Amino acid sequence: MGHRGERASCLPLLLLVLLLFAFCRGRIVRVPKGPLIRVVGTEVAIPCSVSDYDGPSEQNFDWEFSREADFVRIVSTWDSTFTSEEYQKRVGRGDIKLRRSSNDAVELVIRSIQPADQGRYKCSTPSTDATVQGNYDAEVQVKVISDGLSVSGSKARSSTSLRLSEGDSFKLRCSAITTSPEHTHLHVTWQVKSGSSWRDILSLTHEGKFQPGPGYEERYRSGDVRLDTGANDTYRLSVSQASSADGGAYRCLVSEWVRGADGSWQKIQEKSVEIATVSIQRTALDVVISTSNVSVTERDSLDLTCNITTDRSGIFQAEVMWYFSASPDDTLSDAQLLLSMDHDSVVSDSTLISLSHVDRNSYRLLVRDVDVEDSGYYFCEAAIWVPLHNGSWHKVVERTSAPVSVVVTALEPDYDVFLNASKTPKFSDDPTELNCRITNVQDTEANIRFTVSWYYREHLPGDDVVGEELLASMDADWTLLLGDRGRERIQNGEIIFYKKSADTFSMRIQWTSESDRGDYFCVISAWSRHRNNSWVKSKDVASTPVNIFWATQDYTLTVEAVKLKPFFVAGHTFEMTCKVSSKNIKTPRYSVLITAEKPLTDQSNPNGTTRIISLNQDSVVRLEDWTDQTRVDGVVLEKVQENEFRYRMYQTQISDAGLYRCVVTAWSPGGGGMWREAVNGLSNPIQIDFQTSGPVFNVSVHSDSPTIYQGEVADLLCIITTEGMPLEPDDMSFDVSWFAVRSFALDREPILLVSLDRRGIVTQSRRNGSSDLSLERISPLEFRLRVHGCEDHDFGNHYCAVTPWVRSATGVWQREPDIKAKPIFLSVKMDVLNAFKYPLLIGIGLATVIGLLSCLIGYCSSRWCCKKEVQETRRERRRLMSMEMD
Repeated sequence: MGHRGERASCLPLLLLVLLLFAFCRGRIVRVPKGPLIRVVGTEVAIPCSVSDYDGPSEQNFDWEFSREADFVRIVSTWDSTFTSEEYQKRVGRGDIKLRRSSNDAVELVIRSIQPADQGRYKCSTPSTDATVQGNYDAEVQVKVISDGLSVSGSKARSSTSLRLSEGDSFKLRCSAITTSPEHTHLHVTWQVKSGSSWRDILSLTHEGKFQPGPGYEERYRSGDVRLDTGANDTYRLSVSQASSADGGAYRCLVSEWVRGADGSWQKIQEKSVEIATVSIQRTALDVVISTSNVSVTERDSLDLTCNITTDRSGIFQAEVMWYFSASPDDTLSDAQLLLSMDHDSVVSDSTLISLSHVDRNSYRLLVRDVDVEDSGYYFCEAAIWVPLHNGSWHKVVERTSAPVSVVVTALEPDYDVFLNASKTPKFSDDPTELNCRITNVQDTEANIRFTVSWYYREHLPGDDVVGEELLASMDADWTLLLGDRGRERIQNGEIIFYKKSADTFSMRIQWTSESDRGDYFCVISAWSRHRNNSWVKSKDVASTPVNIFWATQDYTLTVEAVKLKPFFVAGHTFEMTCKVSSKNIKTPRYSVLITAEKPLTDQSNPNGTTRIISLNQDSVVRLEDWTDQTRVDGVVLEKVQENEFRYRMYQTQISDAGLYRCVVTAWSPGGGGMWREAVNGLSNPIQIDFQTSGPVFNVSVHSDSPTIYQGEVADLLCIITTEGMPLEPDDMSFDVSWFAVRSFALDREPILLVSLDRRGIVTQSRRNGSSDLSLERISPLEFRLRVHGCEDHDFGNHYCAVTPWVRSATGVWQREPDIKAKPIFLSVKMDVLNAFKYPLLIGIGLATVIGLLSCLIGYCSSRWCCKKEVQETRRERRRLMSMEMD
């Protein structure tokens, strides 16, 4: 309760404060804080502004003046009849006027204030507010003092015009003094005018600070521009290292400042006086090299003289620098500085180049032991330096001579180059060796080095011109640089470059090919060592080309196959020989391949040609497509002589019938011990034909139920029938294989399911599903395939392939041609009733169990868990009393 009472007592106080603030806020008229001190005869501007007002944005102002008591109207912004009689003439002449600076501010301007204008000035604004609030006028005191500022030039200087040379120094003086009764400060500024406007050089402000003008900051910091004060109120400007930009009229600008009542500095008047006119004369400098174009011989000396002339008098020193450039258009930044002599005659160090001062205006450059690298353009740069007052030196002018062309003629050695072939090829893969020799060497020194470059040019008949191709070259360090042609062969060591002796370079092709035929020539390069130990090519001499060529003839290869036994029967040994003859092949070797062209009825090889066995050029035998595992050693190929080969096939079968050939490849020695294929040859065919009247086998596939349901067993029978000569069951044996094509059309590759060979061994392929396969022989000519637990992926076309084997009278088993049955389509369907039988039974059983369990839980809950005893409230039985008894 106590806090609530205090809060209630503060509320009236807060409302009172807000009310006072609302009443206090209103129009505010402002003028500068007085007194304002002004100098007689100067222009005075007294500002007045208004704020926090209502009404239009542009406000009107009235100015009044009072010396002692009453105010006299001076001028108004809105009433032309406002001016009193004593001010009408001055206002009419414009000596007194109002200058509006914004909608809410004006200035009272008095062109030349007089002592009579000293007094109080009041600025007032007519009201445009809805309510009268604030102040509507303000006063300021203006004090007029006499003019006590005097500015003059130096009395000691009789002439106001100075003529100086570039780099000279000069000093200018002015005097400024004030006798003002007030405490005023002077602001002195030195200015120069070279065009139409004055530029500030350096100022000494009324606060005693030095302030350089724009562009003079660096010269002020270095001391080249200074402002010093002296006796008798003098101000001296000192300028060192005068340049052409320092020429013009110089004046001394002095302003008088007083501190106002608000603490700010106010400028009350300003005076200036022109001191002198300074003209800066440029220093003339001409730099010329005495000679124009020079030609010297290598190892001689180069002598150049730089002459300088100037109109400079007095004390000065020259600086000379010699430059070298490869182009006459290069600038100094791109050129190379050779040697320099500064203004103290100190020459930079160099071993082979010297710079000497011949006389006052001549400087000599001497380059000893010149070489070809010294050819180029030489030019001389000179500068004039003058001393300063502090003992340092200042550069006043700098010029560069025109470049002089210098040509250094090289001392070329005289020599010849001879190229010959020490080894020439007669066949492909023969070696080739070329020797490039330097002969008749004259005028060579120890600083000369020879290198070689090898070139190839294709030789074309007629006048056709073909550009040469670089094989390899050597640089000055004898580093081998490879060309594009033969790069891989050179890196593999098939082409070798070496230096056989001091004057002979050699090239060797280890195994020359036909693409190497053509013209070869070498180029001997002479290199000269320069002073910096670098090597520069001075001369190239090419040899006469040498043609590498040999006559070539087409390779010929003849192969003849001979059957050694003209008649034989199945089970006997087949034997034939292949004789080879070749021409135009150097030391050939042969590789032999035996092929067999089987009849088109042979389904084991639909292409018709079988590669049986081969023997390569190193006499290594290899079985190619021979797949009869029972007769792995049944074929033999051997080399009888260098050009004769023999082929044997033991225990021939009827399936071996066909045309047999020898495919021979001739090989010649290649590079690196490798063999190169030269030509291929094919022999005449040798036929194996068995005349027999044995049985003919047929095969078919049968199924009682080609359409089955999933999970059932599919039975497929492979039935073999014979025609012709009857055979005993013990004289027949079969290899049976079952295949499936998983499509309605036979457009996919068959998949091997299971096979049964003639020995009774079953081989089953790998399966992904859960169904299983079994293959059994149920009779001598019937084989049954069973698919247990069929699935949907077991559908498709199924067929069996049979290879019959027949035992001959000699007891040898002969293989008959393979036969294939026509496929039968096996369809697998889904049994909907069986598929949903078990799920339905399981669902019904689970629903019954869940229902009974729910009933049991409800009964138990109602019997024991939710039972409540309800007690009736006992009511009293009273009879109503009659009204009469009451």
